[in-house]
Amino acid sequence: MAKRVQLVLNQDISKLGKSGDLVDVAPGYARNYLLPQKLATHATPGILKQVERRREQERQRQLELREQALVQKEALEKVGSLTIAKQVGENEAIFGTVTTQEVAEAIQAATNQEVDRRGITIPDINHLGTYKAEIKLHSEVTAQVDIQVVAS
Repeated sequence: MAKRVQLVLNQDISKLGKSGDLVDVAPGYARNYLLPQKLATHATPGILKQVERRREQERQRQLELREQALVQKEALEKVGSLTIAKQVGENEAIFGTVTTQEVAEAIQAATNQEVDRRGITIPDINHLGTYKAEIKLHSEVTAQVDIQVVAS
């Protein structure tokens, strides 16, 4: 059986690895596909040092993003409750529903911090009242915010 070849990936390849990963592949796969397409390079000591440096920089960047998310979480928790005004019909039922975009705009108005609406999880809000929203600020940091829906 042929010896495996060690390569460093230049791009993300599904079912193989992410950019910068050190992978062992069959020599034919490396010679016929990965190297000619410039999807990978041979693993030399110099390239391995570059990969380690890039990984360390990415780790530092992720730590920095996590710290920013923690600061943002504290600011959101200081606000306490967000108020969203909606038109009301019979039995305190609101017209339409409260959307994540409206919650993001309320957070922007209250804290002057921008939050991605795709990271906001809210229950179905169809009546007046107080609800809890979960906001994912980072892969490890989530904040809980109270949303008070009132009649406009």
